[in-house]
Amino acid sequence: MRSDMEDTPQQAEFRGEVRQWLRANLPPGWAESIEEGDDKAFEAVKTASGWDFMTWMGTIGRSPYAAPLWPKDYGGLGGESWMPQVVRSELTRYRLPTFGINLLGVGLAGPTIIEHGTDAQKARYLPKILSGEEIWCQLFSEPGAGSDLASLATRAVADGDEWVVNGQKVWTTMAQFAHFGMLLSRSDPDAPKHEGLSYFILDMKSPGVEVRPLKQMTGSSEFNEVFLTDVRVPDANRVGAVGDGWRCARTTLMNERTALAGISFDPVSIFGGTRRDPWQAFVESIPNRSDPLVRQHLAQLYIEAEVKEITAFRANSARMRGRQPGPEGAVNKVFNAEYNQRRSNFAVDAAGMGSTAWLPGDTDAESRSQTFLRARANTIEGGTSEVLRNQMAERILGLPRDMEVGHGEPWSSSHRA
Repeated sequence: MRSDMEDTPQQAEFRGEVRQWLRANLPPGWAESIEEGDDKAFEAVKTASGWDFMTWMGTIGRSPYAAPLWPKDYGGLGGESWMPQVVRSELTRYRLPTFGINLLGVGLAGPTIIEHGTDAQKARYLPKILSGEEIWCQLFSEPGAGSDLASLATRAVADGDEWVVNGQKVWTTMAQFAHFGMLLSRSDPDAPKHEGLSYFILDMKSPGVEVRPLKQMTGSSEFNEVFLTDVRVPDANRVGAVGDGWRCARTTLMNERTALAGISFDPVSIFGGTRRDPWQAFVESIPNRSDPLVRQHLAQLYIEAEVKEITAFRANSARMRGRQPGPEGAVNKVFNAEYNQRRSNFAVDAAGMGSTAWLPGDTDAESRSQTFLRARANTIEGGTSEVLRNQMAERILGLPRDMEVGHGEPWSSSHRA
């Protein structure tokens, strides 16, 4: 859904509504400068207005356009699967971030609470997820439980109307900034691994929660280790029934793959950047564009970008039938992750020595190298490409499952690394 010409009448009407809302809520002159292609005027408007990312996230979060697929009762539109693409394309058009620091809250925690949470949990958490007032993280992966998530060892032991949690999580994105975490813990070690899990909302400021940032090769610390020592969690923060944590976690994971499927992880636009059309900016950053081989690579990447948009629409078809995302979300997540890597690889190769050394202040070179390094994580986070290909083979193509040693045995007697 890359241009108005591709819209159906219903989509065009919705696009007009989104555009009208943006014009009414952006600083005066912002939309006009972009529509006229006047970059100097745009920068002047942005500077003079004091545009602030967090304020903007609150503004759009209080509108129905932050999460158009959420039910109307919880701040969304109860809309159709194509609506997020329309919203993202209009945000891109007006040089606004297509997602923010609370991506995990809006894309993962919110849908899980809507599907499995109590009315009290929905009333308490959903409004502040959308407004960006409360940031969320995902406490799933552990040092010994990554792709085989259901083998996790973090324990939750009932103690009256509370649970006492002990364990360690790792690769927790934005944990150092999060107010709440989606916590998957083992509540019954004598049940089979998928059946002995429970799902909780964890207050990240609780006594016993320790967050240790991990230094990445990009130089940033986006991921973290989280240590949980005798952390007390009220039973009112349990999502779903005791022992039903795996079903709740699957809702989170399916929505995670849908959320990550459309993200390029360009550091210019992540967490508040505003810029011109990403594809045009990418093309302009490539040197020697008159070279036939370079043009051929750009054409191939453009074709793949179009395929990605079409695949995302098809993969979201379950939403059109009123269902939660299923294994089809893995298709676009794998494609998008590997596409990001191919694109960033090409940008680095095309720049030659300019990708390994540059003068201070060369923001294009810095962004190019940052994107290249960050893209290494794309085929790991949200499910590795290898595991997702297995899921597609089994759950979409109907191929036989791999043999699972110890299936149905108590977790406490299973072999773990």
